[in-house]
Amino acid sequence: MRTSPRGLSHALLAAFGLATAVDLISLLAGAEPGHQIAKPLLMPLLAAYAVTRGAPRPLTAALLLGWGGDVFLLSDADWAFLVGMGSFAAGHVCYLVLFGRRRTSPALGALYAAALAGTVLLLWPDLPAELRIPVAGYSLLLTAMAYRSSALGLLAGLGGALFLLSDTLIATGVAEWPRLPASDFWVMLTYIAAQYLLTAGALRAMYDERRTTV
Repeated sequence: MRTSPRGLSHALLAAFGLATAVDLISLLAGAEPGHQIAKPLLMPLLAAYAVTRGAPRPLTAALLLGWGGDVFLLSDADWAFLVGMGSFAAGHVCYLVLFGRRRTSPALGALYAAALAGTVLLLWPDLPAELRIPVAGYSLLLTAMAYRSSALGLLAGLGGALFLLSDTLIATGVAEWPRLPASDFWVMLTYIAAQYLLTAGALRAMYDERRTTV
């Protein structure tokens, strides 16, 4: 018996939800093996779901590049952190391509610019010297993606904002600032929600555009 495309989409989304639950519960319970197993499954499952829904190629590429970043950030090595950050940066470029030339609010852009400047200025003195320039460059690209994500509507805009929050939590850890209790849980919760909302927002915008052109 063949599985319908809709049934496959639902199965993949359910598998993504299950991997999310395993990852977050493992982080709360301090069960590192569960996190090591579940984290690398998240973005491939979300990307596969998006593909079954007819996702644009830049969205699929962004999710798979996020998977690359996830895998490298499982390591504590400095080189792995830089490679992972580079993979995420490439994913943000794919998102920017996806957003295209759609309009966004100049006022929102000013708020994001102020947040970027304030965050970099505050973090700069406490970041390792060799990471200051890479982190600042990545932060600029991330903030641009977060701002432009609102071009696809509220869902994607919230996703972009949560992505910025998640990576800011990581950056404060790199700067050795005081961290929230269960900080890794909050990083992953905001990150997973960000990628899902960006995906849902992009798919909704795609469907809306198709309806208006029919």
